[in-house]
Amino acid sequence: MHYLSDTEVHELEIKANEIRQSIIEMLVEAKSGHTAGPLGMADIFTTLYFEVLKHNPKDPFWAERDRVILSNGHICPGLYATMAHAGYFPVEELLTLRKFGSRLQGHPHRETLPGIETSSGPLGSGLSQAVGMALAERIDNPYSAKFFYCLMGDGELDCGQIWEAMMLAGKEGLNNVVAIVDRNGIQIDGLTKDVMPLEPLREKFESFNWDVQEVDGHNIRAINDAIGKAHAVYGQPSIIIAHTIPSKGVDVFERDFRWHGNPPGLGPEDQVQKSEQATVALKKLRTLNGHLHMHEYGE
Repeated sequence: MHYLSDTEVHELEIKANEIRQSIIEMLVEAKSGHTAGPLGMADIFTTLYFEVLKHNPKDPFWAERDRVILSNGHICPGLYATMAHAGYFPVEELLTLRKFGSRLQGHPHRETLPGIETSSGPLGSGLSQAVGMALAERIDNPYSAKFFYCLMGDGELDCGQIWEAMMLAGKEGLNNVVAIVDRNGIQIDGLTKDVMPLEPLREKFESFNWDVQEVDGHNIRAINDAIGKAHAVYGQPSIIIAHTIPSKGVDVFERDFRWHGNPPGLGPEDQVQKSEQATVALKKLRTLNGHLHMHEYGE
């Protein structure tokens, strides 16, 4: 990993926005799926797959690859879009999301799509899988340079299994584990502070013997730097609390928990009519709410 130049950061920002456009197009075609989390995590997915990971999209089973475990599997449109743009499969296949026979189901399925490390669905189980994989790697290959990245939502921190995994990873000092929490403050039926207050979150993680950082989850340079610092931690697992805006990029959807599980066209219509939601979302993404000219996309 290296310090990103301004040009590199800008190129990654453009890529993240292209991924957001693909997410909207997938959801509109599927007429189902989640909007808030995938849009909110696009900058993190982009930083991982286009800057951080040791991986080879043309050889997804390469033994020395890093592993990405998506615990909050319902945000998989973001993962699928990123993988397609990275070269794992054709971008056109994204439009098969949630269709019968598709490799792109509503939650990732390990056995149908190369590059998916674990199937996910039940919230709260991804960190246990990541910790188990990391511990096995340390036992089998003490000199391994692999990292195990676990992406989690803040809503699933309500699940007790998360904290069991936290205890084990802290006890074992698994410095090959880097967890990233999407701290967007919402879950499907409300704000996390109302459903189950999580604060003081940083102190809770630290008490389990984890190294903790907090970053702006839309600042690609900060995300990259935080992961670089996590790599340098010795004898502790690392967790990065990424503060994100749910539905980032479409201001009329942002911060509204009602977009957690609704696609454009089926979401709340107090700001935009359902019939116009997809058009409005794509227009705002393609121009970054008017701050970007269309020619940057070759249009």
